[in-house]
Amino acid sequence: MEPFKNLFSPALVSSLADHLHLQVSGFDRDKFETPILADLQQLELKQRAQLIADHVHLHLPEQLAERARILLAILHPDELDHVNQPSDEHGICGWAIFALQMVVGQHGLHDFDRSMEVLRQMTKRFSCEFGIRYFLLADQARALKIMQNWVEDGNYHVRRLVSEGSRPRLPWAMQLPGFIADPSPVLPLLTALRDDEQEYVRRSVANNLNDIAKDHPNLVGDLAVNWMENAKPVRQKLVRHACRTLIKQGHETALQAFGVFPAKIDPPKINISSKTVQFGEKLGFSVEILSNSDQPQELIIDYILHFKKANGKLAPKVFKWSKFTLAPRQSRVLQKKHSIRPITTRKYYGGIQGLSLRINGKDFGYLEFELTVSNNKAGMGR
Repeated sequence: MEPFKNLFSPALVSSLADHLHLQVSGFDRDKFETPILADLQQLELKQRAQLIADHVHLHLPEQLAERARILLAILHPDELDHVNQPSDEHGICGWAIFALQMVVGQHGLHDFDRSMEVLRQMTKRFSCEFGIRYFLLADQARALKIMQNWVEDGNYHVRRLVSEGSRPRLPWAMQLPGFIADPSPVLPLLTALRDDEQEYVRRSVANNLNDIAKDHPNLVGDLAVNWMENAKPVRQKLVRHACRTLIKQGHETALQAFGVFPAKIDPPKINISSKTVQFGEKLGFSVEILSNSDQPQELIIDYILHFKKANGKLAPKVFKWSKFTLAPRQSRVLQKKHSIRPITTRKYYGGIQGLSLRINGKDFGYLEFELTVSNNKAGMGR
């Protein structure tokens, strides 16, 4: 598979030059392309975007209204279906917009309202969730006031920018400390979008709430209970996705939003088939669960492996296991084999590890087992 960074290619630079040449008076194509192409191949994705953005900025006029006019004039005329398409003779779209939104975000704050409108138009051709963060960081209240008008925009890409651009912990982007500390200003926007006709927008709302849950779990748990009241299936799906981290953590209120309450069971009987496991083999274990309730109950069973880290401490990792209805006074036995093998996201260290269960959000039991790792495999995983 071709490296992702190659999306910022000489062809993309050439396409930008084609359209800038049509709009910028006195545009020198060679002076634009030559320094970009000299450095492009040795850079990674974000560095390539920044390089292109820097040279676009240098070739735009200083007059604010004219800069905005040019950036709007070079956009592709298709406002819906060219987000994932390359730029062509009709205009700029797709990944080229990633660089252009940097130009707007880094050099357009002194022309705040007009720059926000440029981003609104750009996001129809490629999401401007990165570029809009410059404005939220510079003047959160002013940016939110403008974004409030976007929640009813006829273009769903614009509506999604409201929820995706305001995510406090958007991956690969600048964090928004104001929303990390206090997400309440963005909640009315998310509420307005929660029943949007496009799942693309609703899923973004869910991802924003999942971000918020990392710092304000009780707020999102309470919100989930509120939003689930008389909720249609599409909103239920949104709330479940929004609460995925909380559910995995066993957050009591979030679980109750989906009708999952503390389990009424005897202490589970957990058994490990072998107290010593060789790296590359499987850890076998089982559990017997006995209901002490006179009513059927929904149970969500997760298991937690407490892996040893380089400093000798244990770090828990939660794994989904089973979900079922347990009849009154019924018992059920579950069995599992978990492969302990090389993966790219974890490095294993030999020694004592741990196993426990999480049932409807509450942790039960703790058994130890020993992981043996040969020297030639100790570095695997990371």
